[in-house]
Formats: sequence, structure tokens, C-alpha cells
Amino acid sequence: MTTPVRSPCVSICALDENDLCVGCYRTGEEITRWGAYSNDERRQVLQKVGERERSAMNFIPVND
Repeated sequence: MTTPVRSPCVSICALDENDLCVGCYRTGEEITRWGAYSNDERRQVLQKVGERERSAMNFIPVND
């Protein structure tokens, strides 16, 4: 048996106006269904989480 893919939860549980958790960047549906997802489905969610997290960041270029 393989080890289950761990949840990205960081115990900051609050959904924003777009139904995204401000702590882990999962949707409400993804959070609700996490326990029923297969490891492959969890990896797909984690990929989306990474994309959402990167797009949410506001990077300001630093000029030397």
C-alpha cells in the first residue's frame, strides 16, 4: 500500500470570494473531497494549488 499524498492544509481555513482557501489555495470542493481522492487526484489538485499560489503572488522586480 502506498502512503497517501498529504493535504496542503496549513490550518488557515478561510475561503475567499472566489471559493479558494487563503491558506492552502484549494477550492471548497477540493477540500471537501480530499479524503475520497486517489493519490493521482490529490497530485492533480496539488499541481493546481501550485499554479494558484504562484498566480496569487505579487512580485515586484528589484532594480540593482
